[in-house]
Amino acid sequence: MDNESAGAAARRFVEVWQDGWARHDVAALLALYAPDCVHRSMPFREPHRGRDALADYLRWSFAQELPVEVRFAAPVVGPGPVAVAEFRVLAEEDGRPTTLAGCVFVRFRADGLVVETRDYWHQADGHQEPTGGLFFTG
Repeated sequence: MDNESAGAAARRFVEVWQDGWARHDVAALLALYAPDCVHRSMPFREPHRGRDALADYLRWSFAQELPVEVRFAAPVVGPGPVAVAEFRVLAEEDGRPTTLAGCVFVRFRADGLVVETRDYWHQADGHQEPTGGLFFTG
């Protein structure tokens, strides 16, 4: 995959995730991933292997969350082809406002489908903007 194709795949990933997370559209999110994908939601959790495991994780994650605003920064594309993008989600969980801020590392295969993702994130009470905002705003 050349840099232009990787950039297009990364932009698509960010756009679909931003919209799909806001709507809890698991099917749209899964369409980004190869059938044998691996998703790591936290560094020390067991990875979710394959689309079915990822779907279960997404449904579990979305169950108690009512998104208010989902925003992804423009992705940064590197060799491999790998991309990284920051995200911020304002939500309501159990009737209280929360903010989730983090980043996702994505590795694509030649056809643009995702083979691996790794998330690193932090959650805080209230609706907050991370210090300095999102790093790359596009």
